[in-house]
Amino acid sequence: MKEKIVQTAGRNALGEFAPEFAHFNDDILFGENWNNEDIDVKTRSIITVVSLMSQGICDSSLKYHLQNAKNNGVSKKEIAAIITHVAFYAGWPKGWAVFNLAKEVWGD
Repeated sequence: MKEKIVQTAGRNALGEFAPEFAHFNDDILFGENWNNEDIDVKTRSIITVVSLMSQGICDSSLKYHLQNAKNNGVSKKEIAAIITHVAFYAGWPKGWAVFNLAKEVWGD
């Protein structure tokens, strides 16, 4: 049995200000969705990185999910191939931006 993913970022950042949003983030998105075993966490991590990249989201949330992908078994070679492939479809400048973050996570 895999280790259960537990998230508290929503409650830590927004618990008092937006408790319902924090609940959805921590309990539904990460608690239920990320723990669903129909897709393995490595694939789920790749899908998340691709989704954020395709939207042009290159902030701390993408860096978090790049680190999560690495922690879930995505290798440096794999992430380079994934970013390159997606850049053709989502946009070359987005690829450059994501590579800058990926280099921080996997190292040069």
